Amino acid sequence: MDRDRALVNVLLEREGRTYAEEAGIALADRPAPLYQLSVLATLLSTRIRAGVATAAARQLFAAGYRTPEAMAAASWQDRVDALGRGHYRRYDERTATMLGKGAELCLQRWRGDLRRLHREADADLGRLRELLMEFPGIGPTGADIFLREVQAVWPDVRPFVDRRVVEGARRMGLPDEPDRLARLADGNAFARLASALVRVSLESKLADELMAAAPG
Repeated sequence: MDRDRALVNVLLEREGRTYAEEAGIALADRPAPLYQLSVLATLLSTRIRAGVATAAARQLFAAGYRTPEAMAAASWQDRVDALGRGHYRRYDERTATMLGKGAELCLQRWRGDLRRLHREADADLGRLRELLMEFPGIGPTGADIFLREVQAVWPDVRPFVDRRVVEGARRMGLPDEPDRLARLADGNAFARLASALVRVSLESKLADELMAAAPG
């Protein structure tokens, strides 16, 4: 357990930033940041590097598209241009369309407030995933990304792990069961740990570097 905690401390210190933080989202249980997280989940769902997806999200938000109202009001070309400035070029046209349709869905179905989606799921994680996958461009992977990040502000979702977190935990020699892993990082820190483990799963040499840096 001491070795596990040492590994977790190194993970949190060196790689413990969420993807929402990288995208400039001040995540909170409020309509705008929750919507922004759905945008990020859409961008991360394509076969593109996470750094490009977070850069594209920052460009969309810098252009003022931080709410579903603003995203829906933007022209398709404006969305394409913002994605392009973030170098999100391969999927920019298709994604611009999906973001517009997703904004309209958010407004029509949940009146722009994804806390209503959360309440509609009524603490049923499976139902929550189903509702998230109603957004164009958010499939099982995108729903998992959203849940992995949102557990920082929706405590009933914690501890949530997806296959990337499990893979990263195994590479680090840490428990891969959610409850056991959660004992090593309490509360909001668990979302940060999950993001760190995702990075471990994506970067083959990172686990060795982090394990070498951990005391004990």
